[in-house]
Amino acid sequence: MDADQPVTLVRSTDRVEGEHTPGMKREQAIAVPGMWAGLVRTDAHTTTGWHHHADYETSIYVVHGSLRMDFGPGGTDTVQAGPGDFLHVPKGAIHREGNPGDEESQIIVVRAGSGPAVVNVDGPA
Repeated sequence: MDADQPVTLVRSTDRVEGEHTPGMKREQAIAVPGMWAGLVRTDAHTTTGWHHHADYETSIYVVHGSLRMDFGPGGTDTVQAGPGDFLHVPKGAIHREGNPGDEESQIIVVRAGSGPAVVNVDGPA
C-alpha cells in the first residue's frame, strides 16, 4: 500500500495529449502502473479507427454527446450510449467509436491492466 503517497490533482489544463486513434483526441489525466484515465473527445459525425486496448479492461462514462460503439465478429455488433451511461470494453476487444450526434462527444475513460494502452488495427476478424 502506498499510504505515504500524496493525493494528486490533475486540472483540465494539466492533461496531456494521449495515444492517437484516427477520429478521436485522447487527453491523458493519469497514467500510473496498471491504470490509465483521461478524457476522450470525438467530433460530431465522426467514426474512429479500429483499435483495442491489449491487456487493459476499459470502463467508459459518457459525459456529453452521443457514443456509438461497433464491435464483435466483422464489427457488426453495435451499442449506443448517451450522457450518464457506462460501457465496459473487455481487454483485447477490437472496436471503434462513433459520434452520430451534431456536437462533439466527451467520455471519461479508465483502464486497468498493463502493456500498450492503445493498439490501432485494420479491423475486426
